[in-house]
Amino acid sequence: MNNVILDDIGSYPLPAGVSKEWMQKAFSNYYEREKLFPLINAAFQQKIDAGVEAPTYPQYQDMTEQFLSIIKDPDSTEEPFKVKERDAKIVELEAIQPAAYEYMQSHGGKPNTRICITGPLELYLKEFGGTEYTDILYLFAENVDLFLKNSIENSGYLNVSVVSIDEPSIGINPQVMFDDDTLIEALKIASKSAHKKGIDVQIHLHSPLHYKIACATSQVNVIGVESAGHPSYLDLIDKKVLEDSDSFLRVGVARTDISNLVSVLNDKYNTNVWRDAARLKELVTDLETPDVIRKRFEKAYSIFGDRIKYVGPDCGLGSWPSQEIAFQLLQNVTAGVKGIRM
Repeated sequence: MNNVILDDIGSYPLPAGVSKEWMQKAFSNYYEREKLFPLINAAFQQKIDAGVEAPTYPQYQDMTEQFLSIIKDPDSTEEPFKVKERDAKIVELEAIQPAAYEYMQSHGGKPNTRICITGPLELYLKEFGGTEYTDILYLFAENVDLFLKNSIENSGYLNVSVVSIDEPSIGINPQVMFDDDTLIEALKIASKSAHKKGIDVQIHLHSPLHYKIACATSQVNVIGVESAGHPSYLDLIDKKVLEDSDSFLRVGVARTDISNLVSVLNDKYNTNVWRDAARLKELVTDLETPDVIRKRFEKAYSIFGDRIKYVGPDCGLGSWPSQEIAFQLLQNVTAGVKGIRM
């Protein structure tokens, strides 16, 4: 239990007064980076301050367009859908270098960080829908691997300790036409460089229905399960399958389904709590408390034991009401998990 690592999925609320429209324009305009990068760096620093041990760079871009906009740019590609190595970059990793440097100065070593990247299937579905072009799927996988390779090799003051391939459509999207062997091969291609470096490779699924695809992908060794909001998801996973494939779990111990959580408060007060910032704080003072989080972790650990390698919130916090409340949730996760690790 002491070896379990606290991480987060990535997305985070915008600072007060900053709009999504401004962020989108700032990412597309190089000259706005003097304003944009400090915002990203500050959010990453919050994750460190909250006790997240492998924080993900703050995700403020659309999860598919962040990568497709580069992959589809004629100036950034060698041929259609084949990105140039020099352009396969995650700019957020540059933005969080000041926080990483400060951590290194204070702690004597680089901070561990988690890189989240949209998986080849998700990119493919966004561009081609339910068609079936295996060669293009594999080309997207090569691009994913190149983004990860560049991020790892040019990580600066960061220590990339884990990467996550985000594939929410596996198990829930009826458009997926590829068979399991094809998906396994695509994931192998996408995770090649990270695996070669000995870095943990997570797959982030919204449903564990087809988790055995990940187990059959030798280079993917950690399967993410959103089990805080969906406790029954743990029932779908066989510990013996994990042991036989030497696979581990990333278990969600804090709910992030903000609409459902706010509905609980709406019912309690018979009002629209979104308009009442004071009552929204009950998300982290009454609902997702350290004690609730601790009990979820204990239950999952009683089932899977040392097959759990990572814990954290179910999904991203980008839709949460404020950075202050998201920060408190991360602190609650830290308190709940570390309370049993001591």
